[in-house]
Amino acid sequence: MTESVRRAAPAFPSAVLLAGAGKMGGAMARGWLAAGLAPQALRVVEPRPSPELEALARAHGFALLDAPPWDGAPDVLVLAIKPQALDEARAFAPLAGERAVVLSILAGKSVADVAARLPDAGAVVRAMPNLPAAVGRGMTGLYCATALDPARRIEIETLIGATGAFEWLADEALMDAVTAVSGSGPAYVFYLVECLARAGEAQGLAPEAAARLARATIEGAGELLRLSPDSPASTLRENVTSPGGTTAAALKVLMADDGLEPLMRRAVEAARRRATELAG
Repeated sequence: MTESVRRAAPAFPSAVLLAGAGKMGGAMARGWLAAGLAPQALRVVEPRPSPELEALARAHGFALLDAPPWDGAPDVLVLAIKPQALDEARAFAPLAGERAVVLSILAGKSVADVAARLPDAGAVVRAMPNLPAAVGRGMTGLYCATALDPARRIEIETLIGATGAFEWLADEALMDAVTAVSGSGPAYVFYLVECLARAGEAQGLAPEAAARLARATIEGAGELLRLSPDSPASTLRENVTSPGGTTAAALKVLMADDGLEPLMRRAVEAARRRATELAG
């Protein structure tokens, strides 16, 4: 069982400490600031900041630090360090007391893994975001082993909602499935664009034209899907498919017993299995 939520009401925490600001951490910080998080409420610990992060700090005026601060415990500690550097999270233990919620985006690291390094934290929320979070269109799976205070839950949802949509999971074991579907999913879509373009080339289109046609088609279909309340299967696909027409001929191939669905099932299963192996 999961609980799906689109976006949270604007209720940012009063103090956020972001530990690690690489591509994903930096994208989250940009999303928070764009959605209304006060710069004075944000501190970022990144010993090797990128020029983009330094420019963001100058533009907004939030604190950019090279080591954990020793005062001012945050409401939310966001762990965005590399998963293999999890033990470095111990340096933040003095700041992760009972009032702090830890939001971890460390791929493959369980709530128990994080709690073992930050045992005094009030709660640990595990998150699995994906690459489109960088443009505010992400999809993030969320799990917490303990019941969150409603106000703290809204704070977490606001932080994640600033980067896109989110889905609460009832079982942490489902996080590997989230990784396989939405975490890795953007790469599947990018590869679909490649394949569609190459199929167009095979029909005589110039490579550049085929690439433009394929890319714009996926972009447009995605936007139509976003804006429409209709089901992809029951309405959107049927709206494009005239009986006996060209689309129907193509879908007959894609929907065959050995077509796209069984292939996608195998691909997602392979990703889920690998996520489980990497988690140990």
